[in-house]
Amino acid sequence: MMIDNRVTRMLGVQHPIVQAPMGWIARAQLASAVSNAGALGIIETSSGQFDAIRGEIAQMRELTAKPWGVNIAQLFVRDVGEVVDFVAEQGVTFVTTSAGDPTKLTVKLKDLGITVFHVVPSLRAAEKAAGAGVDGLVVEGSEGGGFKSATGASTMVLLPLVASKVDLPLIAAGGICDGRSMAAAFALGAEGVQMGTQMVAAAESPVHSNWKELICASKETDTFLLNQHSSPAFRALKTPLAERHQHEGKVSLAFGKPEDMYYGGDFEAMLALGGQVAGRIETIRPVHDIIESTMLEFHDTMRLLARSFGA
Repeated sequence: MMIDNRVTRMLGVQHPIVQAPMGWIARAQLASAVSNAGALGIIETSSGQFDAIRGEIAQMRELTAKPWGVNIAQLFVRDVGEVVDFVAEQGVTFVTTSAGDPTKLTVKLKDLGITVFHVVPSLRAAEKAAGAGVDGLVVEGSEGGGFKSATGASTMVLLPLVASKVDLPLIAAGGICDGRSMAAAFALGAEGVQMGTQMVAAAESPVHSNWKELICASKETDTFLLNQHSSPAFRALKTPLAERHQHEGKVSLAFGKPEDMYYGGDFEAMLALGGQVAGRIETIRPVHDIIESTMLEFHDTMRLLARSFGA
């Protein structure tokens, strides 16, 4: 079942599936489970809790011997240089950069021997990142959860567009939760996929069960893209708090208490970020089951398509 392509070779993984670097969520408990399942776990920095993140990175060394990476979210990190130096000191070999200018970090990271993928919401951003010398791109459709470009395009539109213009390995993000959506992403030009909302609902995700159950109960229409006329925009699951904020011109995530919602399950404390793919997620499952079933369905789908439409 192993896929041999540029993404698996660069990342050193069996399966070209990456767990999204979600703030307060992409910690060692979840990321190590993803890596141990043959995919790639990622430790986040977007929470801005650098002291806590140091501890999570240290835990990764104890929890898995498999490859894993770190995301550097430039907008949310106070001292980006300190994070880069720390990541290098920990022997991390793969980094995704996001929420910032790819020209600021790419050269330094690559000089340290680190493989760099940059997260992009548009063709213009993809071409800029390619010009900065990144090794690959995470192409992020607007249907995904979390921080988004207010004017972004869906994965169905953005991914093949970037693939037609940029000759780099692409990881598709937004709307991916299983083997069929992974196969669709590969048909559009991806060599890997990233899962966010699906991983929030995983058994090993550290978030409160209320959030996982909300994902499983949500329909595909139960999200709001907030801050559409300002920056940063973000997609949140439908809750009473999100409904009250949807008509406001500017919504800041700084108003809330993340830990009370993320770990306490209080939907009045903070917005619950999530993507439209929540409408396709029905159960809370262990990470290993998610990865294994995704790969089985991916290969079954590709074989079915080849039989049905092959020469």
